[in-house]
Amino acid sequence: MSETPKTIVRRTPWPSSSSRAVVTPLQPSVVYASASPDALDDQYEGRAKGYTYAREGHPNADVLAAKIDGMEGASGGFILGSGMAAVTAAMLGCLKAGDHVLGGDQLYGRSMRMLSTELPRLGIETSLADPTDGAAMAAAIRPNTRMILIEVVSNPTLRVADVPAIAALCRDRDILLCVDNTFTTPRGFRPFDHGADIVLHSVTKLLAGHSDVTLGWIAARDAQVRAAMLGTAVTLGLTPSPFDCWLAERGLYSFELRYDRAEENAARLADAIAPLPGVKRVLYPMRPDHPDHNRAAHLLAGRGGNMVTFEIEGGRAQTNALVQAAQNIAFAPTLGDVGTTLSHPATSSHRALSPERRAQLGLGEGVFRVSVGVEPADLLIDEFRAAIAAARATA
Repeated sequence: MSETPKTIVRRTPWPSSSSRAVVTPLQPSVVYASASPDALDDQYEGRAKGYTYAREGHPNADVLAAKIDGMEGASGGFILGSGMAAVTAAMLGCLKAGDHVLGGDQLYGRSMRMLSTELPRLGIETSLADPTDGAAMAAAIRPNTRMILIEVVSNPTLRVADVPAIAALCRDRDILLCVDNTFTTPRGFRPFDHGADIVLHSVTKLLAGHSDVTLGWIAARDAQVRAAMLGTAVTLGLTPSPFDCWLAERGLYSFELRYDRAEENAARLADAIAPLPGVKRVLYPMRPDHPDHNRAAHLLAGRGGNMVTFEIEGGRAQTNALVQAAQNIAFAPTLGDVGTTLSHPATSSHRALSPERRAQLGLGEGVFRVSVGVEPADLLIDEFRAAIAAARATA
Protein backbone atom coordinates (compact mmCIF):
# COMPACT_ATOMS: atom_id res chain seq x y z
CA MET A 1 0.00 0.00 0.00
CA SER A 2 1.42 3.39 -0.94
CA GLU A 3 2.09 6.02 1.69
CA THR A 4 -0.46 8.86 1.95
CA PRO A 5 1.08 11.95 0.35
CA LYS A 6 2.07 14.55 2.90
CA THR A 7 0.37 17.24 0.85
CA ILE A 8 -2.99 15.67 1.71
CA VAL A 9 -2.61 15.35 5.48
CA ARG A 10 -0.70 18.61 6.06
CA ARG A 11 -2.32 22.02 5.89
CA THR A 12 -1.35 24.00 2.80
CA PRO A 13 0.02 27.51 3.44
CA TRP A 14 -2.18 30.30 2.16
CA PRO A 15 -1.02 31.46 -1.26
CA SER A 16 0.93 34.71 -1.22
CA SER A 17 -0.07 37.58 -3.52
CA SER A 18 1.30 40.99 -4.41
CA SER A 19 -2.29 42.24 -4.57
CA ARG A 20 -4.90 42.04 -1.84
CA ALA A 21 -8.49 40.86 -1.66
CA VAL A 22 -11.07 43.64 -1.91
CA VAL A 23 -13.63 41.61 0.05
CA THR A 24 -12.84 40.69 3.66
CA PRO A 25 -11.68 37.05 3.70
CA LEU A 26 -13.83 34.55 5.55
CA GLN A 27 -11.69 32.79 8.18
CA PRO A 28 -13.60 29.83 9.69
CA SER A 29 -10.63 28.34 11.52
CA VAL A 30 -11.36 27.41 15.13
CA VAL A 31 -7.70 27.07 16.13
CA TYR A 32 -4.56 29.06 15.39
CA ALA A 33 -1.00 27.72 15.51
CA SER A 34 1.70 29.64 17.41
CA ALA A 35 5.42 29.58 16.69
CA SER A 36 6.46 28.52 20.19
CA PRO A 37 5.34 28.45 23.85
CA ASP A 38 7.07 31.82 24.28
CA ALA A 39 5.07 33.24 21.39
CA LEU A 40 1.86 31.93 22.93
CA ASP A 41 2.80 33.56 26.25
CA ASP A 42 3.32 36.84 24.41
CA GLN A 43 -0.20 36.64 23.00
CA TYR A 44 -1.94 35.75 26.24
CA GLU A 45 0.03 38.32 28.22
CA GLY A 46 -0.64 41.13 25.78
CA ARG A 47 2.81 41.64 24.29
CA ALA A 48 1.72 40.42 20.85
CA LYS A 49 -1.52 40.42 18.94
CA GLY A 50 -2.76 37.05 17.82
CA TYR A 51 -5.51 34.47 17.87
CA THR A 52 -5.51 31.14 19.67
CA TYR A 53 -9.00 29.64 19.80
CA ALA A 54 -12.14 31.00 18.16
CA ARG A 55 -14.11 31.10 21.41
CA GLU A 56 -11.63 33.75 22.55
CA GLY A 57 -11.89 35.77 19.34
CA HIS A 58 -11.38 35.52 15.61
CA PRO A 59 -10.62 37.89 12.72
CA ASN A 60 -14.12 38.17 11.24
CA ALA A 61 -15.58 39.09 14.64
CA ASP A 62 -12.92 41.74 15.17
CA VAL A 63 -13.47 43.30 11.74
CA LEU A 64 -17.21 43.53 12.37
CA ALA A 65 -16.80 44.83 15.92
CA ALA A 66 -14.48 47.60 14.78
CA LYS A 67 -17.02 48.79 12.22
CA ILE A 68 -19.84 48.93 14.78
CA ASP A 69 -17.48 50.61 17.25
CA GLY A 70 -17.00 53.39 14.71
CA MET A 71 -20.73 53.76 14.21
CA GLU A 72 -21.42 53.97 17.96
CA GLY A 73 -18.42 56.13 18.87
CA ALA A 74 -17.07 53.27 20.98
CA SER A 75 -13.83 51.35 21.35
CA GLY A 76 -13.18 47.77 22.32
CA GLY A 77 -16.61 46.42 21.46
CA PHE A 78 -16.89 42.74 20.74
CA ILE A 79 -19.23 40.38 18.91
CA LEU A 80 -21.27 37.59 20.48
CA GLY A 81 -23.52 34.84 19.19
CA SER A 82 -26.80 36.77 19.53
CA GLY A 83 -28.39 39.88 20.93
CA MET A 84 -29.43 37.93 24.01
CA ALA A 85 -25.84 36.77 24.39
CA ALA A 86 -24.95 40.46 24.66
CA VAL A 87 -27.61 40.95 27.34
CA THR A 88 -26.28 37.88 29.14
CA ALA A 89 -22.69 39.16 29.04
CA ALA A 90 -23.82 42.47 30.54
CA MET A 91 -25.92 40.90 33.28
CA LEU A 92 -23.66 38.03 34.33
CA GLY A 93 -20.42 39.89 33.70
CA CYS A 94 -21.34 42.86 35.89
CA LEU A 95 -23.77 41.48 38.49
CA LYS A 96 -23.48 39.02 41.37
CA ALA A 97 -25.85 37.46 43.87
CA GLY A 98 -27.30 40.17 46.08
CA ASP A 99 -27.10 42.89 43.43
CA HIS A 100 -30.21 44.53 42.01
CA VAL A 101 -30.88 45.42 38.37
CA LEU A 102 -33.70 47.76 37.39
CA GLY A 103 -35.21 47.32 33.95
CA GLY A 104 -37.52 49.41 31.89
CA ASP A 105 -41.00 47.93 32.06
CA GLN A 106 -41.16 47.59 28.27
CA LEU A 107 -38.28 45.52 26.95
CA TYR A 108 -37.77 42.79 24.39
CA GLY A 109 -39.61 39.68 25.57
CA ARG A 110 -36.52 37.58 26.26
CA SER A 111 -34.87 40.45 28.11
CA MET A 112 -37.99 40.53 30.27
CA ARG A 113 -37.66 36.81 30.87
CA MET A 114 -34.00 37.27 31.82
CA LEU A 115 -35.08 39.75 34.48
CA SER A 116 -38.16 37.89 35.67
CA THR A 117 -36.85 34.31 35.70
CA GLU A 118 -33.17 33.71 35.00
CA LEU A 119 -31.48 36.34 37.17
CA PRO A 120 -33.64 35.80 40.29
CA ARG A 121 -32.78 32.09 40.39
CA LEU A 122 -29.11 33.14 40.51
CA GLY A 123 -29.75 35.40 43.48
CA ILE A 124 -29.81 38.66 41.54
CA GLU A 125 -32.72 40.92 42.45
CA THR A 126 -34.74 42.55 39.67
CA SER A 127 -37.59 44.98 39.26
CA LEU A 128 -39.18 47.09 36.54
CA ALA A 129 -40.18 50.74 36.26
CA ASP A 130 -41.44 53.12 33.59
CA PRO A 131 -38.40 54.39 31.65
CA THR A 132 -40.39 57.29 30.20
CA ASP A 133 -40.67 58.71 33.75
CA GLY A 134 -37.36 59.64 35.33
CA ALA A 135 -39.01 60.08 38.74
CA ALA A 136 -40.46 56.57 38.59
CA MET A 137 -37.05 55.14 37.80
CA ALA A 138 -35.49 57.08 40.68
CA ALA A 139 -38.16 55.82 43.08
CA ALA A 140 -37.38 52.21 42.09
CA ILE A 141 -33.69 52.47 42.97
CA ARG A 142 -32.56 50.29 45.88
CA PRO A 143 -29.39 50.50 47.97
CA ASN A 144 -28.03 47.47 46.09
CA THR A 145 -28.96 48.65 42.58
CA ARG A 146 -25.97 48.02 40.34
CA MET A 147 -27.40 48.41 36.84
CA ILE A 148 -30.32 49.92 34.89
CA LEU A 149 -31.29 48.32 31.56
CA ILE A 150 -33.38 50.29 29.09
CA GLU A 151 -34.22 50.51 25.41
CA VAL A 152 -34.22 54.03 23.97
CA VAL A 153 -37.34 53.19 21.97
CA SER A 154 -39.22 50.32 23.54
CA ASN A 155 -40.28 47.07 21.94
CA PRO A 156 -43.02 47.03 20.72
CA THR A 157 -44.94 50.12 21.92
CA LEU A 158 -42.25 52.57 20.72
CA ARG A 159 -42.24 54.59 23.95
CA VAL A 160 -39.20 56.85 24.30
CA ALA A 161 -37.13 56.60 27.47
CA ASP A 162 -36.19 59.70 29.46
CA VAL A 163 -32.52 59.02 28.80
CA PRO A 164 -31.16 62.33 30.18
CA ALA A 165 -32.89 61.84 33.53
CA ILE A 166 -31.92 58.16 33.79
CA ALA A 167 -28.30 58.88 32.82
CA ALA A 168 -28.07 61.61 35.46
CA LEU A 169 -29.54 59.24 38.04
CA CYS A 170 -26.98 56.57 37.21
CA ARG A 171 -24.11 59.03 37.28
CA ASP A 172 -25.13 60.47 40.65
CA ARG A 173 -25.59 57.06 42.28
CA ASP A 174 -22.74 55.16 40.63
CA ILE A 175 -25.05 52.78 38.75
CA LEU A 176 -24.20 51.26 35.38
CA LEU A 177 -26.54 52.39 32.60
CA CYS A 178 -26.93 49.66 29.97
CA VAL A 179 -28.76 50.66 26.79
CA ASP A 180 -30.10 48.24 24.19
CA ASN A 181 -29.84 50.32 21.02
CA THR A 182 -31.20 47.67 18.62
CA PHE A 183 -34.36 49.53 17.63
CA THR A 184 -32.80 52.96 17.38
CA THR A 185 -29.42 52.02 15.89
CA PRO A 186 -26.49 54.48 15.85
CA ARG A 187 -28.14 56.11 12.84
CA GLY A 188 -30.89 57.34 15.13
CA PHE A 189 -29.16 57.64 18.52
CA ARG A 190 -25.71 57.09 20.06
CA PRO A 191 -26.14 56.21 23.75
CA PHE A 192 -22.49 56.76 24.72
CA ASP A 193 -22.95 60.41 23.74
CA HIS A 194 -25.79 60.61 26.29
CA GLY A 195 -24.20 59.01 29.34
CA ALA A 196 -24.54 55.25 28.77
CA ASP A 197 -21.93 52.98 30.35
CA ILE A 198 -22.75 49.89 28.28
CA VAL A 199 -24.35 49.74 24.83
CA LEU A 200 -25.51 46.58 23.12
CA HIS A 201 -27.15 45.49 19.87
CA SER A 202 -28.85 42.56 18.35
CA VAL A 203 -26.80 42.75 15.15
CA THR A 204 -29.27 40.20 13.79
CA LYS A 205 -31.73 43.02 13.17
CA LEU A 206 -31.19 46.31 11.35
CA LEU A 207 -27.41 46.33 11.31
CA ALA A 208 -27.08 43.05 9.40
CA GLY A 209 -30.43 43.63 7.78
CA HIS A 210 -31.10 40.45 5.81
CA SER A 211 -32.50 37.91 8.32
CA ASP A 212 -29.62 35.52 7.69
CA VAL A 213 -27.36 35.98 10.73
CA THR A 214 -27.69 35.72 14.52
CA LEU A 215 -25.23 38.02 16.30
CA GLY A 216 -24.85 40.55 19.09
CA TRP A 217 -22.43 43.41 19.84
CA ILE A 218 -21.57 45.03 23.16
CA ALA A 219 -19.18 47.74 24.33
CA ALA A 220 -18.44 49.47 27.62
CA ARG A 221 -17.07 52.88 28.49
CA ASP A 222 -14.86 51.46 31.26
CA ALA A 223 -12.10 48.97 30.45
CA GLN A 224 -12.69 46.93 33.61
CA VAL A 225 -16.38 46.55 32.80
CA ARG A 226 -15.46 45.47 29.29
CA ALA A 227 -13.00 42.90 30.62
CA ALA A 228 -15.60 41.47 32.99
CA MET A 229 -18.16 41.09 30.21
CA LEU A 230 -15.67 39.60 27.75
CA GLY A 231 -14.41 37.12 30.31
CA THR A 232 -17.97 35.98 30.99
CA ALA A 233 -18.73 35.70 27.28
CA VAL A 234 -15.63 33.57 26.61
CA THR A 235 -16.27 31.32 29.60
CA LEU A 236 -19.93 30.76 28.73
CA GLY A 237 -19.13 30.17 25.08
CA LEU A 238 -21.22 33.02 23.66
CA THR A 239 -19.16 32.66 20.50
CA PRO A 240 -20.13 34.27 17.18
CA SER A 241 -19.92 32.38 13.90
CA PRO A 242 -17.23 33.69 11.51
CA PHE A 243 -19.61 33.22 8.61
CA ASP A 244 -22.34 35.22 10.35
CA CYS A 245 -19.81 37.96 11.08
CA TRP A 246 -18.78 37.97 7.44
CA LEU A 247 -22.40 38.27 6.30
CA ALA A 248 -23.15 41.01 8.84
CA GLU A 249 -20.16 43.03 7.72
CA ARG A 250 -21.46 42.83 4.17
CA GLY A 251 -24.85 44.02 5.41
CA LEU A 252 -23.34 47.05 7.12
CA TYR A 253 -22.16 48.51 3.84
CA SER A 254 -25.77 49.22 2.85
CA PHE A 255 -27.02 49.99 6.36
CA GLU A 256 -27.42 53.76 6.02
CA LEU A 257 -29.17 53.45 2.67
CA ARG A 258 -31.52 50.76 4.04
CA TYR A 259 -32.21 52.65 7.24
CA ASP A 260 -33.04 55.94 5.56
CA ARG A 261 -35.34 54.34 2.99
CA ALA A 262 -37.13 52.21 5.61
CA GLU A 263 -37.53 55.21 7.93
CA GLU A 264 -39.08 57.27 5.13
CA ASN A 265 -41.45 54.39 4.34
CA ALA A 266 -42.39 53.98 8.01
CA ALA A 267 -43.38 57.62 8.38
CA ARG A 268 -45.55 57.43 5.27
CA LEU A 269 -47.14 54.14 6.31
CA ALA A 270 -47.97 55.43 9.80
CA ASP A 271 -49.71 58.51 8.41
CA ALA A 272 -51.55 56.49 5.77
CA ILE A 273 -53.10 53.88 8.06
CA ALA A 274 -53.86 56.13 11.06
CA PRO A 275 -57.19 57.47 9.68
CA LEU A 276 -58.43 54.13 8.33
CA PRO A 277 -61.68 52.70 9.72
CA GLY A 278 -60.96 49.89 12.14
CA VAL A 279 -57.62 51.30 13.29
CA LYS A 280 -57.71 52.27 16.95
CA ARG A 281 -54.28 53.88 17.17
CA VAL A 282 -50.93 54.16 15.42
CA LEU A 283 -47.65 54.61 17.28
CA TYR A 284 -44.74 56.27 15.52
CA PRO A 285 -42.36 58.56 17.43
CA MET A 286 -42.46 61.43 14.95
CA ARG A 287 -46.25 61.63 14.81
CA PRO A 288 -47.66 64.50 16.91
CA ASP A 289 -50.12 62.11 18.59
CA HIS A 290 -47.35 59.86 19.95
CA PRO A 291 -47.30 60.09 23.77
CA ASP A 292 -43.58 60.89 23.77
CA HIS A 293 -43.49 62.99 20.62
CA ASN A 294 -41.78 66.04 22.13
CA ARG A 295 -39.08 63.96 23.77
CA ALA A 296 -38.59 61.90 20.61
CA ALA A 297 -38.24 65.00 18.45
CA HIS A 298 -35.53 66.36 20.75
CA LEU A 299 -33.72 63.19 21.76
CA LEU A 300 -33.81 61.46 18.37
CA ALA A 301 -33.33 64.66 16.36
CA GLY A 302 -36.19 63.81 14.03
CA ARG A 303 -35.15 60.20 13.37
CA GLY A 304 -38.34 58.19 13.79
CA GLY A 305 -36.85 54.86 12.75
CA ASN A 306 -38.39 52.06 10.74
CA MET A 307 -40.80 50.60 13.32
CA VAL A 308 -44.55 51.26 13.36
CA THR A 309 -47.00 49.81 15.85
CA PHE A 310 -50.75 49.91 15.32
CA GLU A 311 -53.86 48.46 16.90
CA ILE A 312 -57.01 47.30 15.15
CA GLU A 313 -60.49 46.78 16.52
CA GLY A 314 -61.65 43.27 17.34
CA GLY A 315 -60.07 40.06 18.58
CA ARG A 316 -58.36 36.96 17.27
CA ALA A 317 -60.67 36.59 14.26
CA GLN A 318 -59.70 40.05 13.08
CA THR A 319 -55.98 39.58 13.70
CA ASN A 320 -56.04 36.29 11.80
CA ALA A 321 -57.90 37.95 8.93
CA LEU A 322 -55.37 40.79 8.71
CA VAL A 323 -52.37 38.47 8.58
CA GLN A 324 -53.98 36.17 6.03
CA ALA A 325 -54.90 39.12 3.81
CA ALA A 326 -51.36 40.51 3.92
CA GLN A 327 -49.95 37.55 2.01
CA ASN A 328 -46.92 39.40 0.65
CA ILE A 329 -45.79 40.64 4.07
CA ALA A 330 -43.94 38.05 6.14
CA PHE A 331 -45.66 37.35 9.46
CA ALA A 332 -42.58 36.65 11.54
CA PRO A 333 -41.21 37.51 15.01
CA THR A 334 -38.28 39.54 13.74
CA LEU A 335 -37.35 43.02 12.62
CA GLY A 336 -34.79 44.82 10.52
CA ASP A 337 -35.05 42.82 7.31
CA VAL A 338 -34.81 44.53 3.93
CA GLY A 339 -38.41 43.42 3.42
CA THR A 340 -41.29 44.46 5.65
CA THR A 341 -42.28 42.02 8.37
CA LEU A 342 -45.34 41.91 10.60
CA SER A 343 -45.30 40.74 14.21
CA HIS A 344 -48.08 40.08 16.74
CA PRO A 345 -46.69 40.59 20.28
CA ALA A 346 -49.49 38.64 21.97
CA THR A 347 -48.46 35.46 20.16
CA SER A 348 -44.72 36.06 19.77
CA SER A 349 -42.43 38.37 21.71
CA HIS A 350 -44.74 38.85 24.71
CA ARG A 351 -46.69 35.60 24.70
CA ALA A 352 -45.20 34.57 28.05
CA LEU A 353 -46.98 37.46 29.77
CA SER A 354 -50.50 37.08 31.11
CA PRO A 355 -53.30 38.83 29.19
CA GLU A 356 -53.68 41.16 32.16
CA ARG A 357 -50.00 42.12 32.08
CA ARG A 358 -50.08 42.63 28.32
CA ALA A 359 -53.11 44.87 28.77
CA GLN A 360 -51.20 46.95 31.31
CA LEU A 361 -48.46 47.44 28.74
CA GLY A 362 -50.95 48.34 26.01
CA LEU A 363 -50.45 45.09 24.13
CA GLY A 364 -53.97 43.92 23.45
CA GLU A 365 -54.97 41.27 20.94
CA GLY A 366 -55.27 43.83 18.15
CA VAL A 367 -51.73 45.21 18.42
CA PHE A 368 -49.29 44.61 15.55
CA ARG A 369 -45.68 45.70 15.17
CA VAL A 370 -44.40 46.44 11.69
CA SER A 371 -40.72 46.40 10.80
CA VAL A 372 -40.87 48.48 7.66
CA GLY A 373 -38.55 47.54 4.82
CA VAL A 374 -37.32 49.18 1.64
CA GLU A 375 -40.15 48.27 -0.75
CA PRO A 376 -41.91 51.09 -2.61
CA ALA A 377 -43.97 52.93 -0.02
CA ASP A 378 -47.09 53.03 -2.20
CA LEU A 379 -47.03 49.25 -2.49
CA LEU A 380 -46.83 48.84 1.29
CA ILE A 381 -49.60 51.32 1.91
CA ASP A 382 -51.92 49.57 -0.55
CA GLU A 383 -51.19 46.18 1.05
CA PHE A 384 -51.88 47.40 4.57
CA ARG A 385 -55.04 49.21 3.54
CA ALA A 386 -56.36 46.00 2.01
CA ALA A 387 -55.35 43.90 5.03
CA ILE A 388 -56.96 46.28 7.51
CA ALA A 389 -60.12 46.37 5.44
CA ALA A 390 -60.19 42.56 5.41
CA ALA A 391 -59.90 42.49 9.18
CA ARG A 392 -62.71 44.99 9.57
CA ALA A 393 -64.92 42.98 7.26
CA THR A 394 -64.57 39.88 9.45
CA ALA A 395 -67.70 39.37 11.50
